[in-house]
Amino acid sequence: MAKSNKPIIWGTFAAGGELVSLVAPVLIVLTLLAALGHVPDMLGYDKLHAYASHWFGKLVIFVVLFLSLWSQAHRLRITFFDFGFRADTLVATAVYVIAGLGSIAAAVYLFRF
Repeated sequence: MAKSNKPIIWGTFAAGGELVSLVAPVLIVLTLLAALGHVPDMLGYDKLHAYASHWFGKLVIFVVLFLSLWSQAHRLRITFFDFGFRADTLVATAVYVIAGLGSIAAAVYLFRF
């Protein structure tokens, strides 16, 4: 039986899709609350900045970005296929390279010294 990289791709797709579906509504509600001027004290700038500056906060932000990028890259690949663009190797290479570059850029930005 030939080895395949499909479990890796499907794993990141599933994890990223699940994470985005759980986190996106919360971010939308918090953004709306902030736009209306109702920011809870726990979500003030100073506290969020302290969280995002800590190594664990950076790791959490990176994982969310990484899984989101790879999930949406796979979703975009499937969308291209569904719209009749059959050059799957070209599309897969393009979307996964973009997701990889985005992941590297996020890591460099978050973990710079």
